[in-house]
Amino acid sequence: MEPVAPVPYPEALAAEPVAGPAGLLAELGERRIPVETGARERAEHARDWWPPAIPEAAAGRVARWPGVVARPRTSEEVAAVLAACRHHGVPVTAQGGRSGVVDGAAPPAGGLALDLTALDHVLSVDPVSQVARVEAGVFGPDLERALEPHGLTAGHFPQSFEISTVGGWVSCRGAGQYSTRYGKIEERVRGLRVALIDGRLVELGAHGPHPATGPDLVGLFVGAEGTLGVVTEVTLALSRRARHDASAARLFATFDEGLEACRRVVQRGARPAVLRLYDEAESRRAFGLEGCALVVLDEGDEALVEATLEVVAEECAGAERLDGSVVATWLERRNDVSALAPLWAAGVVVDTVETVAPWGALGPLARDVRAALEAVPGMVVASVHQSHAYEDGACLYFTFAGRPEGDPRAFHRAAWDAALDAVVAAGAAVSHHHGVGRQRVEHLARSMGPAYELLRELKALLDPEGLLNPGVLGLGGELR
Repeated sequence: MEPVAPVPYPEALAAEPVAGPAGLLAELGERRIPVETGARERAEHARDWWPPAIPEAAAGRVARWPGVVARPRTSEEVAAVLAACRHHGVPVTAQGGRSGVVDGAAPPAGGLALDLTALDHVLSVDPVSQVARVEAGVFGPDLERALEPHGLTAGHFPQSFEISTVGGWVSCRGAGQYSTRYGKIEERVRGLRVALIDGRLVELGAHGPHPATGPDLVGLFVGAEGTLGVVTEVTLALSRRARHDASAARLFATFDEGLEACRRVVQRGARPAVLRLYDEAESRRAFGLEGCALVVLDEGDEALVEATLEVVAEECAGAERLDGSVVATWLERRNDVSALAPLWAAGVVVDTVETVAPWGALGPLARDVRAALEAVPGMVVASVHQSHAYEDGACLYFTFAGRPEGDPRAFHRAAWDAALDAVVAAGAAVSHHHGVGRQRVEHLARSMGPAYELLRELKALLDPEGLLNPGVLGLGGELR
């Protein structure tokens, strides 16, 4: 559940007197790298959009004060900051728009918040090959504005599009709302420039699509959430801007029937940009419908779009046809999370949990996770929708809301544990596109089994002191 705007701290924010180590500040000053040590800047960079942080921010409370905010302007300056942090033993957390929702971009106490948003240039666009080289701090709207004159698009439109950056998309394996057509971000990455903790800059990939040149070192840093290195530049594959679009909506009697129709659509080779199926609770809440609503939207070449919609019509022939208002409602509200902060302020704990699993497991998984959430004391509602479909499976996206009598954070943790226990028991992935952060660490280790030790060994090789985003993915030690 990504946000569209930050929750501001109150004006009467109490200052935290302790700043970063003097030696580190002096070294960054000598290198003329912009830094901030004021209370407000450090408070804003002390959190991401992890939902339990919302009431804390509204009350002006800061759980962990970073010592300093650094704003490097080039890849070389990023590398210099990392080398300085290693020299002084200061943990460093890379940040873009801080739109993450799993407590993955909040620095440890006394650490350095590495704000990458000054790396905001689209460095090159090749309209023939349809690739672009982009700095990590470029926000979604700015990227699309730069690509528009070339008739191109990145095709990546997450709910956090307005306030998330390319580096954040890559680091958390983001999925845009049109991903069934354009793919997740890892399918679009062709190359990276990465700064390592020892101050080296390495260039990875960018020699063309799908090379056979040994292990995929690009993939090593995609999804690493800043724990192995800091992504400073990304080479992205692009698509032509759509000239035609079409939509459809259907109503199924059950969620399982809708899942079966979605499976048949994609396994026939159709890839509608949007193929989202809502359970009874979400169909009622979003559209005022009794049943399970399917929203379909596609864009691109007219012949391909019309062929896709014909496949959808054939595979959904047994479902009730809905009018265009359903798709229009989805388009209007798809990025609206304005109720999130007021609900938390009113004592209602709201969050989302996404996973991905094979088609054959999705129906039972949807039932098991909802049942697990509903069994948590204080839970009011648990619901699910299917999105981001593939030939072999799809993402399930659960929403829960509760009014606990006791500690809201304890309820939040209990809900997450219940949901992810069911996910791990089913053999599904603990995340599809939000990442792991610190929220999913225990369940990640259980899910990976012995392979988790390999991840720890990679961390020890690339970041032996555990300074890069400590605690995220369960790597790099405990937070202070």
